[in-house]
Amino acid sequence: MLVVTFTRAASQELRDRVRRQLDDAAAVLADPTTADPANRLHEWLLDADEAELHDRLDRLTTALPSFDAATIATIHQFCHDVLKGLGVAGDSDSFATLVEDTTGLRDEVIDDLYVARRAQDPSFDLSHERARFIGHCVLTNTGAALDAPADDSQRAVIDFAEALRNEYARRKRRAGILEYDDLLVDLRTALRATPSIARERMRARWSVVLVDEFQDTDPVQWEVFQTAFSEAGRSLILIGDPKQAIYGFRGGDVQTYLL
Repeated sequence: MLVVTFTRAASQELRDRVRRQLDDAAAVLADPTTADPANRLHEWLLDADEAELHDRLDRLTTALPSFDAATIATIHQFCHDVLKGLGVAGDSDSFATLVEDTTGLRDEVIDDLYVARRAQDPSFDLSHERARFIGHCVLTNTGAALDAPADDSQRAVIDFAEALRNEYARRKRRAGILEYDDLLVDLRTALRATPSIARERMRARWSVVLVDEFQDTDPVQWEVFQTAFSEAGRSLILIGDPKQAIYGFRGGDVQTYLL
């Protein structure tokens, strides 16, 4: 079983809640008289013949001692775990240091390339403030696609954004650091390969996958789950409220709401 959520605190809370639910379910199956009539889970657990009730209790008592083998983690912890397991078969540097804040490096790359571009191309009339805004957008969303410009007037902006990404990636490699989003992009790359060792190993390891707060998944995160687990014989369960996806602080993602 794999359970994925978005914060460390939430992953620890989920681990505790799942363990308590398993303990409670086992206790109810062992002694049906302890069932709470108002608890729908208890009602569902006990809605079976004697043979099935015995099997359910047996599965739970087998699962509980090995509960720690279940993966309940943040999406980035999950990606890191998978990529480490791939070793040389993955596209990530296993010796790189994972860092939480690279604001200084982003600013350095944006400023250096902006000065260089203005010196090389006098027609490049992007203001420094605008360049900073564009730079932080493309460097904090490294998995997002850069759309082709509608006309040549925007070509310089797209070229600048692509150059920023390439230089930023180069300097991170040189410094031996990784960001959390790098883990997602690297895993997506590994899953897109043909054949994909990552996909084979992930499917062999996890047959039941629960994605908590799924309305907060971005396109890269969703592609990882869909590519790895959306097939016959796998249970991909999405838990969340799609209406929350339209909130402004989540980017107003109407497409997720319509999913």
